[in-house]
Amino acid sequence: MRKKIKYTDEPIGAVTVISDFLPSPEDLVLREETVKVTLALSRRSLDFFRAQAKKTHAPYQKMIRALLDQYASRFA
Repeated sequence: MRKKIKYTDEPIGAVTVISDFLPSPEDLVLREETVKVTLALSRRSLDFFRAQAKKTHAPYQKMIRALLDQYASRFA
């Protein structure tokens, strides 16, 4: 069993306010133009991406695309 959290009205001490670092909702839905390609991957690579996608409940194609986008933006 989990321990119950006990809330009190005591002061919490020194608080530091940080600037907002989260993207706006408009930035989260930005869609880039995509182009369909055919790509042959090794079985090992495909199995890796599928396993990672299953763990994170994300499509493996999006994971591969994000990896390639990050690589391309770093060296562009």
